[in-house]
Amino acid sequence: MLRITEITYSVEGRPLFEGASATIPTGHKVGLVGRNGTGKTTLFRLIKGELALEGGEISLPSRAKIGGVAQEVPSSSTSLLDTVLEADTERTALLYEADHATDPARIADIQTRLADIDAWSAEGRASAILKGLGFDAEAQLRPCSDFSGGWRMRVALAGVLFAQPDLLLLDEPTNYLDLEGALWLESYLQKYPHTVLIISHDRGLLNRAVQGILHLDARKLTYWNGPYDQFARQMAERRAVLTAEAKKQDARRAHLQSFVDRFKAKASKAVQAQSRVKMLEKMTPITAPEEAKKQVFTFPAPEELSPPIINMDAAAVGYGGVPVLRRLNLRIDQDDRIALLGRNGEGKSTLSKLLAAKLTTAEGKVIRHSKLRIGYFAQHQVDELFIDETPLQHLQRLRPAEGQPRLRARLAGFGLMADQAETVVGRLSGGQKARLSLLLATIDAPHLLILDEPTNHLDMESREALVEALTEYSGAVVLVSHDMHLLGLVADRLWLVKGGAVEPYTEDLEAYRRQLLAGDAPQVEAKPAAKPKAVSRDDMLALKAEVRKCEERLAKLNDMRDKLAKKLADPALYEAGRVGELETWNKKYAEVMEGLDRAEAMWLAAQERLEAVAA
Repeated sequence: MLRITEITYSVEGRPLFEGASATIPTGHKVGLVGRNGTGKTTLFRLIKGELALEGGEISLPSRAKIGGVAQEVPSSSTSLLDTVLEADTERTALLYEADHATDPARIADIQTRLADIDAWSAEGRASAILKGLGFDAEAQLRPCSDFSGGWRMRVALAGVLFAQPDLLLLDEPTNYLDLEGALWLESYLQKYPHTVLIISHDRGLLNRAVQGILHLDARKLTYWNGPYDQFARQMAERRAVLTAEAKKQDARRAHLQSFVDRFKAKASKAVQAQSRVKMLEKMTPITAPEEAKKQVFTFPAPEELSPPIINMDAAAVGYGGVPVLRRLNLRIDQDDRIALLGRNGEGKSTLSKLLAAKLTTAEGKVIRHSKLRIGYFAQHQVDELFIDETPLQHLQRLRPAEGQPRLRARLAGFGLMADQAETVVGRLSGGQKARLSLLLATIDAPHLLILDEPTNHLDMESREALVEALTEYSGAVVLVSHDMHLLGLVADRLWLVKGGAVEPYTEDLEAYRRQLLAGDAPQVEAKPAAKPKAVSRDDMLALKAEVRKCEERLAKLNDMRDKLAKKLADPALYEAGRVGELETWNKKYAEVMEGLDRAEAMWLAAQERLEAVAA
């Protein structure tokens, strides 16, 4: 069990924690959330003992091992598989000692311990982890020096997962993973045998892989049971109640103060006035919670072009040798929202570069509208910014004729305000750099916007702002992302890149997720739906009755949810000494939300059956 008790810590005189406490039960998987700059990564460093507390205590069971992902695996001649195996330092040390020990008793002890830690299956376990993170059997035997920094970060992640520390600390682990790797990690963490604390802005990960949310806000820590969406609903409900209570108290305070001001000088009313002064002094202020700062992206609107904006006819593309993709017969219109699916190495980035005109065809042809403008955002472009220049200087290079007010307005439209506009890029946060790169990619009002992992380094509010901006954007969008929440809200077409081909994927994202986790290759073509049989009048009435029952069940569950939400929004429930009661109500709320999810699924299924036979 991880216990954080009344901790206090400041950075350069700015307090990050003041009497913050939390308890993480052994074996729980918990998401650590909070606004950027509140101290989430600092908390990890405090837990690991890299920083010294100013007050309070952080405790774990004795001999508990803490593990986190290293900055990067160094470039070396050691193979990926051996690098991961070496991450289990106890096994490595025991194997070395076994080769050199001469004392029979010690040799027996070593062999017993190696058996206890399942050392002989280690290579298979390490290989499975590497495979899940995108390395095939051949790649696992290649030296680390063959891989770029991003890929070596995956090896570092594989190493800490293989070592299986008692407390696993992960800071934005999906930032250097593709969709397949992110889904594999979700599944792996669900089955991880020890405690996990994850800093993440990946909504899917926080909804499917954790049992609770640890919220860092106002220098305090609060533990909430349930996944992120449940936490977000409860926070919104609590904020609404506290805001209403604060308004009521302000009105009451103003009324009392008005009486005091009017009658404090009158002898006949002095007693009443004094009584109201005491009432004012005894009122405990209710402070309305501060709303999360609204984040924005403002994409300039392109003029409308006649369709199609891109048309491919038997196109093939590669890098000089055998084409990576062949027989491409694809069409993009300006209102398309397309997500590219496919395992790593199948050619998603190659297709993106072809669409962006960064690669030319080896065969066939690509016809683009004569007035087509394309915006392209790739992960590496954040690293290609000029670190010694400010965002304002970046824009001045592209728009030398525009005045500073106009350029600053462009930056503000992407959440880069006056302070950030004149801060050199090297001192900006990852999220601010990503915002600048998105601004540069869209500055010409492109008709087609190609986004390769745009949410890396963006916090939760920025991701929601990006969804809003893409929804309102009047150009075409092609997305490659590990963020299924983003894909689900933005994309209305799915293309599967597989086996050198690109074809429409006719199922949905959830089906793709299930197939990946099951280890099956997603099928490009789904079987045609069977023609529904004619139904009798009695069958139709039965289906309608089923829909009504589902709607009644939903209404009851929604009513129960609203009542429980009101109970959970009561500030008194969060007072000291009521932890057990709070956990009980949270558990009831989680049960109702689970039932609500099932009831909604049943209602949708019943509605679809009714619509199918009524058609």
